Formats: sequence, structure tokens, C-alpha cells
Amino acid sequence: MSTLAIHNARVIDPGLGRDGIADVVIVDGRISRVGPDEGSAVIDADRIDATGLVVTPGFVDLHTHLREPGFTYKETIRTGTAAAAAGGFTTVCAMPNTNPPLDSRAAIESVLREAETATVRVLPIGCITRGRAGAELAPAGELQAAGAVALSDDGDAVADPSLMRHALEYSTAFGLPISQHCEDPSLVRDGHMHEGWVATRMGLRGRPASAEETMVARDIALAELSGAHLHIAHVSSAGSVALIRAARARGAHVTAEVTPHHLVLTHEEVAFGFGADYTHLRYNTDAKVNPPLREHSDVAALRAALRDGVIEAIATDHAPHARMDKEIEFDVAAAGISGLETAFGLCMTLVTEGDLDLPLLIERLTIGPVRAWQLDRQPGLEGLGTLAPGAVADIAILDPATRWTVEPARFLSMGRNTPLGGRELTGQVVATIAAGRVVHRLESVAAL
Repeated sequence: MSTLAIHNARVIDPGLGRDGIADVVIVDGRISRVGPDEGSAVIDADRIDATGLVVTPGFVDLHTHLREPGFTYKETIRTGTAAAAAGGFTTVCAMPNTNPPLDSRAAIESVLREAETATVRVLPIGCITRGRAGAELAPAGELQAAGAVALSDDGDAVADPSLMRHALEYSTAFGLPISQHCEDPSLVRDGHMHEGWVATRMGLRGRPASAEETMVARDIALAELSGAHLHIAHVSSAGSVALIRAARARGAHVTAEVTPHHLVLTHEEVAFGFGADYTHLRYNTDAKVNPPLREHSDVAALRAALRDGVIEAIATDHAPHARMDKEIEFDVAAAGISGLETAFGLCMTLVTEGDLDLPLLIERLTIGPVRAWQLDRQPGLEGLGTLAPGAVADIAILDPATRWTVEPARFLSMGRNTPLGGRELTGQVVATIAAGRVVHRLESVAAL
């Protein structure tokens, strides 16, 4: 029997309504008990002194690109899950835009086999359409039976409204959420960043917010028609927030996620970057992402929706790329940000600026995404997103006050593509425990 006792931490467990100083005792990879002085009487335990630190359930990411199979020059399941652990994530949902795409039982099973030795838990997402080509539905039942927890063609929207209606109707037979990348391809074609004054100044064709909003409106209507569970991936605009808010008020089964970068950064990042030097245009490909970074008013609306629970999950959309994908002309550079390792520090901006308190931020990183997709109903995942007795011991140990500088060269991810290099963030993941095993710790924290 293996026992680990974490002492004297501020334990924040929003799923169980806990916030206070306590010990956490882990026995054989599962939570044994949580409470004041619970670890003191434990004999023959490994011990962690967490005085001054915060202990939470491990973070859950509904939107991660692990790139395997097919794009292992960008990322692998091994490197991606190591990066997840460094970011406090103990469960990541892997998007299916791989090669081959995850549109068959064999493809799902291959990912799960590779994930058997991963640092943290990997839950695969199957394709909505075969080959993500938007022409024919993938076999949802077969994908679910193989282990898929949701369906998505992320990277591309399902543009055909009739096909999307059938996908939503089909998904109800299996209880799978449909995670849609909402951008009308006819409105974003040849666009490279948010359509606004920055794009005009840079001479770049834009991707208007209306491209997202029209598809959000369409898909909400189809979800209400079918009674299906629609999940809006990486919401980026105030107009989309208003549509989701109204749909939820009507009782539609619509959930949503927002990324750390859309909660903090704006389209100005592309041109001017850190320090906002308005005299030189940078054409910063590391800030190129789809949907694009938008305006301050959109950031404010996203933060309000996250605070209100209209958006219940923070998801990284971790999109690692090789240098050759990014260090090229802006209009041909790949879109995406490597986000797992900076997610907590970037999200802490919302706490330091007074938009969220720490327990609510933790809620949106833990039980919020679990409840959005009902992941705790998956076999073996009972209690996921909580520190409930008997639950798998997935834990993040955090220092919300420490300041640190982002150094992409030190990322565990193969993707170093981030616009945050050189910036100081407040709030750091000190250690991560997955299934009772310490899988990440800061080098400076020798006691762990």
C-alpha cells in the first residue's frame, strides 16, 4: 500500500464546495480523506508540506491538440501530456485533426494504446464527419464504443447545415456532445486575423466576428430542433456570448468553452506584441490563431460570461507547431498557440484584475469542464474534477502569488509557439499529481 499525505494546504475543491486549510491523504492512487490534520496520524506515508500553497483537483482540458498520429514533428502524446502535467492538467481531451483523423474504431484505439504510458489521462474525441471532410457522417456509435467522449471536426466547421442537423440528431442516440468550430468558411476564406483596424493597418484580410456568430446562431437553432448537446469551442466574440446566453436562458443544451488567450490578449498582439510598441508592425505569427484574437470589448464579454457561468469551461486549444510552420510569412503561417504550460498563469490575470476570484477560476478549470461534458459518467472517472473520497487522486498544487517569466525554450511541449515569451505572469503550478503519482514538480521545490 502506498500513501501520500499533503499537509496544511489551502484546499479549493469547487465541486464539493470546499475552501479551507486541510490535509489531503492519498492511498493507492485514490483520495482517502481530506480535512484538518487528517495526515498527521498517517504512518509510513510520503509527505508534502504545502504550507502557503493551494491544492485543487487536477485541471481538465476539453480541447487539446496532441498531433499524434501523423504530425509527430509538432507534438507527440508523450510530449503533449508532459506539457499538460507542467500546466496542472491531469485530463486532456485530444482533438481528432490528426493523420489519419480519429474517424474509426482503429484510430481511437491507437490513440488510447499510445496514451497507456502518457503522463496524464488522455480522452480521445472522434470526428463528426469521415476524414473531417464535411461530406459524410463518421460512425458515432463505433467511436463511442472505442472510447471517444465527444465528436468534433475542429479546425474546420461542419459547414453544410443539413449535415450538421443530422450529426446533432445522430449524436443524441449516444449522448455525445458535438464540439463545433464555429466559423463560416465562406466568410473567413483567405482571412488571417480579426477583421478590424489592426488588420487594415497591416494590410491583411480579416476574419470577421460575424463569421463565428452566424454559425453559432445556426447551430443553436439546429441543436434546439434536435434536442442535442451542442458545445461551442473556443468562443471569441461578444456576439457569440449574447447568442449562447439567450439559448441557455431558453433551456437549450448548449455548453461553451473559452481559451486563456482569448480571455487576455487582443488583435493588437499580432501587430505590436508585448509592450505595445505602436511604431513598428511585427506580423507576429505566434499570435495567429483561429478564431482570431479580437477586441477589448470581446475580452470583456468573455470574462463576464465566464464569471456568470454562461461559459462554464476554460480550455487551452493547445496547438503546438514546429518552427517552420510559424517562422514564415504571416499569410501562410499556421494558426495556433502552445497553451498548456502558460494556461494557469495567464488565467490568473483575471484574478489579479478582479474579474474572477480564485475559487471560481479553479471551478472553470476543474469541475466546470467535467460537468459540461458529464465526463464523470465515464467508466472509471467517477469523482473526476473533485477530491471526493474514492476518486482518482488527480491534484494540482499551485502558488497563486509567485511571479515567473515565460521561457518557451524551457517548454516540455515540442511547440514553442507562444506570444507570451519574455512576459512575467503571476501564478504558477508547483506540482501535479496524476493517479496518486507526482508527475511534475518545479525544480526549485526539492521537497516534492
